[in-house]
Amino acid sequence: MNMLGKVEKKERGRRSVNLGFDRRNKEGLGFLVWRMAPVERITMGFEQFKKEIYEKKPDLFNELAETQNPKFMVFACADSRVCPSVVLNFQPGEAFTVRNIANIVPPYDKTKYAGVGAAVEYAVLNLKVENIVVMGHSRCGGIRGLMSIKDDGSTTTEFIEEWMKIGWPAREKVLASCSNLSFLDQCTKCEKEGVNVSIENLKTYPFVKEGLEKKTLALHGAHYDFVTGSFETWDL
Repeated sequence: MNMLGKVEKKERGRRSVNLGFDRRNKEGLGFLVWRMAPVERITMGFEQFKKEIYEKKPDLFNELAETQNPKFMVFACADSRVCPSVVLNFQPGEAFTVRNIANIVPPYDKTKYAGVGAAVEYAVLNLKVENIVVMGHSRCGGIRGLMSIKDDGSTTTEFIEEWMKIGWPAREKVLASCSNLSFLDQCTKCEKEGVNVSIENLKTYPFVKEGLEKKTLALHGAHYDFVTGSFETWDL
């Protein structure tokens, strides 16, 4: 059996993908999607969702048609291996999610980081979420990039390294305290320290600070290790 999602070959302009199922099993999902074009794949995914979730929970989706009342806001990495709805088993309407490179929350800035600020503002003031979770993860490419930036701060990418510099305090802390560790272990440390930096940055948003003071809002750090299948949480 081949690796999940490995591209097998191209035939007549169609990409063939093995999703990790036995192609000989004609009753299995793998046989159906093995030779499936991208649009067909996502269409089939929707049909599966509709059959297994949407049609089985009419009361939930009737309620969601009117409003949403998530208890969680989650900052997660855009990495395809760490979808928070899958990893944390969130149901529709349960979590308001923001995903970006390395699950970073920048400090409060009305102009430079308005996109993130708008999401935090909407979650806290409009949706009135009770918890904000920043979830890091193992083997994070963004964190590896941060740890690889030259000491003089020079960059080689258009956007990635400048974005990752938001997490510079995490890099500096790891380099200062963990110089004896391997690069991979330093990256693991930085994945968690990066979460802490983002949590501290959240506290610079006035409406987050107010929620913390009134105890209507809580901030949580988390780290998902998909290599070992472990999950860790902490509060600051």
